[in-house]
Amino acid sequence: MTPPLSRRGLLLGLGATGLLAGCHVPDAPAAPASGPRAHGPHQAGVASPAIAQRHCDFSVWDAPGADWRALLRTLGDRITALTNPTPTPAAPGALAGLPPADLTITVGIGPRVVATITPGQPGATDLPAFAREQIRPEHRGGDLMLQVCAGDPLVVSLAVTELLRELDLRPRWRQTAFRGESRPDGAARNIFGFTDGIVVPRGEEELRREVWLDSGASIAVIRRLRLDVPGFLAQPVPRQEAVFGRRRDTSEPLSGGGPAAEIDLTAKSADGEYLVPADSHVRRAHPLTSGSGLMLRRSYSYDDGPADRGLLFVCFQRELRTFVATQHRLDEGDALMHYATATASGTFLVLPGFGPDRPLGATLFR
Repeated sequence: MTPPLSRRGLLLGLGATGLLAGCHVPDAPAAPASGPRAHGPHQAGVASPAIAQRHCDFSVWDAPGADWRALLRTLGDRITALTNPTPTPAAPGALAGLPPADLTITVGIGPRVVATITPGQPGATDLPAFAREQIRPEHRGGDLMLQVCAGDPLVVSLAVTELLRELDLRPRWRQTAFRGESRPDGAARNIFGFTDGIVVPRGEEELRREVWLDSGASIAVIRRLRLDVPGFLAQPVPRQEAVFGRRRDTSEPLSGGGPAAEIDLTAKSADGEYLVPADSHVRRAHPLTSGSGLMLRRSYSYDDGPADRGLLFVCFQRELRTFVATQHRLDEGDALMHYATATASGTFLVLPGFGPDRPLGATLFR
């Protein structure tokens, strides 16, 4: 058998901390609950925590006529207060006494806003149209993206309420979503029952090369994909596995080697057939075949009833072309796309991190 191609070798090498969650003790002077830090060079909710939280509220808004400097400062102040384990005058009871624990709030702005404030900068380019889209105009693009994640769905809901309080925003679309239990490497099963998010950047060097802009920002792509769950699950398990290119029960690539093994795109059976089918998802999406870099994927499943179940696809990358090149490759021949229809889509510049001396969005107004 031909030795497997090494994704890490050909992508110049692929580089987690555990999730910390405190608990509230009402009458004891215990140490504050701790979780991902809101302040720093990058916003939380992209690469931290390393294990994505179980619940997410994702929303997109328009802000016509907004004073963006003031709006982003307000959002940053509220994020700081909400994620602080010690209640403050700015948010004395926004979480009803619950500890924020692993709560993260991530803010992005759309291409129209980026182009208005800083023309020609990363984030000013919108997504093209792709195949198999049924997207209403209001569910494409948008000015402001808010991603609120936590292990406790009540914390998510309360945080969203406080975050949006008295803001002059016009809703475009919103989706609550969930994840199954994550593996130690952060991957989790999707609503089809297959593990997703195995091949992603890991380690600071990979994140710097594949995810972060020099400013500390990142380019996010969010797409809501309605999945034909009954149609897919009606297929025999071997056919399901051929669509994904992995074993359903173990997540092992069809080329073998264990769940964490590199996918051997050259491996063939005794009959000369590729073990990882030519139209399988893992082959079509692989960086070696798409000619793109790596995306940091932190996707969620959603279930709005039998007729609307699917995937909230979320990825972060240094360049928008990483996603665009990959998606074009999927459109050209990924068997999984026969079961997926996009119903919402957008790209957003996830702003650099912030802190007491650098308000959220300050780098836009230099």
